[in-house]
Amino acid sequence: MQKINIVCVGKIKEEYFRSAVEEYVKRLSRFAKVTITELAEGKSLAEEGVRIMAASKGYKIALCVEGEKLSSENLASEIKKLCDRGEEITFIIGSSCGLDVKVKELSDFKLSFSDMTFPHRLMRVMLLEQVYRAFMINAGSEYHK
Repeated sequence: MQKINIVCVGKIKEEYFRSAVEEYVKRLSRFAKVTITELAEGKSLAEEGVRIMAASKGYKIALCVEGEKLSSENLASEIKKLCDRGEEITFIIGSSCGLDVKVKELSDFKLSFSDMTFPHRLMRVMLLEQVYRAFMINAGSEYHK
């Protein structure tokens, strides 16, 4: 079974975000084993970066505004290529202060959802929905319209 990891800084306090995360993890369970690692905020981005990289496995995708923007179909295609190669995939979400430059440099791919800034708690939900959408696209489902 495919392994998908989400390494993120901070905990989700809001029940509505936690419920959405749980729902997408449940939906994804038919395609992948999803692991979410929540790291405590550090005194600096560099400190967070060391912990982020220690917790990251396989093909690392850093979510950052300067990353490449992909359509849902293109993200699905990239995920399919990684799955076909047997790659474990780790998505990295930084704190409200962003990601240390070293994390971005050491990641295999930088992904941007938009030029806009989103709360990192909401970003976790958005990421999981897009990963689920990618698996549904790859399965030929009608979910993606």
